[in-house]
Amino acid sequence: MEYVVTFHTQNGAFKFQRFLLGKQIEVKLMPTPRKLSSSCGIAASFEYEGEIQGFIIEEVDGVYLKEGIEYKVIYKD
Repeated sequence: MEYVVTFHTQNGAFKFQRFLLGKQIEVKLMPTPRKLSSSCGIAASFEYEGEIQGFIIEEVDGVYLKEGIEYKVIYKD
């Protein structure tokens, strides 16, 4: 499954990237899709098949499951 995560700050996006890389999960930082709102304009995209509740760290604004061109809200701060 592909997820897109938004953040409160740019620093939060970089911290989340390091967090996932530390778990050996490939992550890509990108501009926040227009359909999603974010305070900082940076989002992270990654694929993962397991439970992601442990990935919701303090810096996360929202977590969305990407389904084609649509986004399903998984978590919103």
